[in-house]
Amino acid sequence: MLHRIESKIKSLEETVALLDSMKPDCLSKFNEDKIYQGALLHYLYLAADTSIALAEMVLKFKNLRRSNSYYESIDLLGEYSVIPAEFAYDFAKIASFRNFLAHHYERIDYREI
Repeated sequence: MLHRIESKIKSLEETVALLDSMKPDCLSKFNEDKIYQGALLHYLYLAADTSIALAEMVLKFKNLRRSNSYYESIDLLGEYSVIPAEFAYDFAKIASFRNFLAHHYERIDYREI
C-alpha cells in the first residue's frame, strides 16, 4: 500500500508541475485557446481527483475511519491530525470542485476558472 501512496504522490506532483508550467500568460491563453482550456481543466480535475484518492488511501493505510464522501476523506485527515485541521477543512472544498468539473462542465464559467 505504501508503494501505491508514493506513486499517487508522484502523480500529483507531476500534475501540479504541469499546472505550474501553464501559469505564464494563463488568462489570455485560456480565453483564446479552446485546447488550452481543455488541458487546464483536465489537469485541474486530475489534481483534485488524485488528492481525493490519496486522502482515501492514507485513511485506509492508517486504519482510520472510512469516509462517506470525497469531502469527508480530506476533512478526516485533519480530524486525525494527519494534516493540519484548518488546511484540511479549507482544502476539502476541492471535492466539490472535482465534482463540478466531472459532472457540470457544460455550466463552467471560464472567466471564473
